[in-house]
Amino acid sequence: MLEEDGATDADHLVGEEPGSPARQPGGERAWAAAVMEPVRWVRMLCRELGATFVAGVVLVYGLSQGFAGSFFRVASDYYWKDVQRVQPATVQFFSVFFFVPWVLKPLWGVMTDVFPIHGYRRRPYFLFSGILGTVSAAIVAMATGLPVSSAVLCLVGISTAVAIADVTIDACIAKNSIDKPALAPDMQSLCAFSSSLGALIGYATSGMFVHHLGAQGALGVMAIPPATVVFLGFFIYELKTHQHNVKEKVINKVSGAVKGMVRTIKYPVVWKPSLYMFLSLALSISTHEGQFYWYTNKTPPNPGFSQEFVGLVHAIGAVASMVGVLIYHKCLKDYPFRSILFYAQLLYGVSGLLDLTFVLRWNLALGVPDAAFVTLEECVSRVVGRVRLMPMMVLSAKLCPPGAEGTFFALLMCIDSLGMLAAKAGGAAVLRALHVTRSDFGRLWLAVLLRNVLRLATLGAICLVPKADQTDVLVPRELLAASSPAAVSDDEEERLQLAKLTSHTDDV
Repeated sequence: MLEEDGATDADHLVGEEPGSPARQPGGERAWAAAVMEPVRWVRMLCRELGATFVAGVVLVYGLSQGFAGSFFRVASDYYWKDVQRVQPATVQFFSVFFFVPWVLKPLWGVMTDVFPIHGYRRRPYFLFSGILGTVSAAIVAMATGLPVSSAVLCLVGISTAVAIADVTIDACIAKNSIDKPALAPDMQSLCAFSSSLGALIGYATSGMFVHHLGAQGALGVMAIPPATVVFLGFFIYELKTHQHNVKEKVINKVSGAVKGMVRTIKYPVVWKPSLYMFLSLALSISTHEGQFYWYTNKTPPNPGFSQEFVGLVHAIGAVASMVGVLIYHKCLKDYPFRSILFYAQLLYGVSGLLDLTFVLRWNLALGVPDAAFVTLEECVSRVVGRVRLMPMMVLSAKLCPPGAEGTFFALLMCIDSLGMLAAKAGGAAVLRALHVTRSDFGRLWLAVLLRNVLRLATLGAICLVPKADQTDVLVPRELLAASSPAAVSDDEEERLQLAKLTSHTDDV
């Protein structure tokens, strides 16, 4: 995408004939043009959209989401294990609360539009989220003997700060997408690239920080991304509004959007695939915390992986996730929804047997070292997980009615978040029922086996997924007729902007 949407100057240089000056001996100028093309692309975005907007996307998606999200996953696992010293089932239950701010993501989006502060609808929310995240991370890092309940509250505060900043920058993206629709793909590319690069850096450095600073000290690094969001709240460009009836108008239109969502979700072609996506997430119970405690336990015969190695494996997994996106884009996007989701879910359940093989130590019997096997398992699970996720995201987008795409997409994302909440809570219940503790992993293999069986059991609900191609229109004709583009007035364009506040997602 970067090459396709790069500045025209770079494209001109790359496209010149072999005898042109750009093809000097050694290809120096052509090489320089290729290197400079992303720079020219970013400069073009700064010129067309504003440097503060581009900086905001990089800070929120790159630092606040990409880096902080991946760093938080590793550092918080060690914090609960080494500092709070709680049981894996308890940690699994606590992680449910970290998803709650993302379930409320549409609410944050509506607040930024309905409740401007001193005439500004974006800046105050950047400031609030930045301060909330900075203070929460600082408390966790500096407080000694912090009660478990207070630690959970602080970590939820960090998650809430990221969610609010995400929604607020999405509002800015929505406005720019309406004002300059030709640059919408470029903005999405900038978001995806920033998030992926940030996640890769976060995973690669998290283990090192945990090793040298300890888990509690490493969480102090989490104060840096929200601090930059505070800075963003001061300098990002935003026009001050002086309208006095904005709140009433938007509230009325939000009410209409909610009624439209209720009407849409009643159609079988909408609620059936939505139910399947919920079940596919909820039935795949999470055993992550039990496995994490097991493979970081240094008592033989447990693997006893170091903090640096755990971070490195996650970083490799982030790269594998990008490979999964490429596989789907190049090879799988033309298959019908039911076919690709059936085989993706089947492969998802079968690939989970790698975890079972690892927990039962069969890899050693096969002569495969732990480090090599866990790296292989991480790569396979990330690729399969991404291939399984991509068609569900496309399906979600296809179910959205015209004129309320973002609002309804946010509803579907809430349903998915509830599915992940159920998976976390179900995993916690299974780990507790099987008495998987900090030092007793005798029945961990049974939890992993049950997880894989439930993944395969999801195939029984595949009939809820339509057989349509991924390019087909799935929205009922009644909704299409009621949402004719010709009926969209200038006043309704404001509603479309509000509707798209939460339409951009990233991988939770």
